[in-house]
Amino acid sequence: MGEIRGVHTSDAPDAIGPYRQAVAVDGWLYVSGQIPLDPASGELVQGDVTVQTQRALDNLQAIVEAAGGSLERVVRTTIYLADMGDFSSVNEVYARYFGGHKPARTTIQAGGLPKGVSVEVDAIARLEG
Repeated sequence: MGEIRGVHTSDAPDAIGPYRQAVAVDGWLYVSGQIPLDPASGELVQGDVTVQTQRALDNLQAIVEAAGGSLERVVRTTIYLADMGDFSSVNEVYARYFGGHKPARTTIQAGGLPKGVSVEVDAIARLEG
């Protein structure tokens, strides 16, 4: 296995625990779950699941780009929802970010998400090759 490189950008919020925003190894990027935290203030964005999903995906995109990738190179995402009833609203926002590129994805209703948010998104992206 190659060197594991931590990825950090000020365009996304700092991790809220003992982990990194993302790690890159052997041409792959593993992005930690992103919640709707404003990177400038570190505070949760106010709004419904649509607003929260947009902020979480903005954070994810900033991290992927800081590592030298793009959303078009994302191969897998996982979406964690507090309420599966938000599935359609989240899909509308998600489609704006990924368009015709459709990574593999799993959506899970979680019993509880950090800071009581409605949505969290993580990803795996290919950086090279």
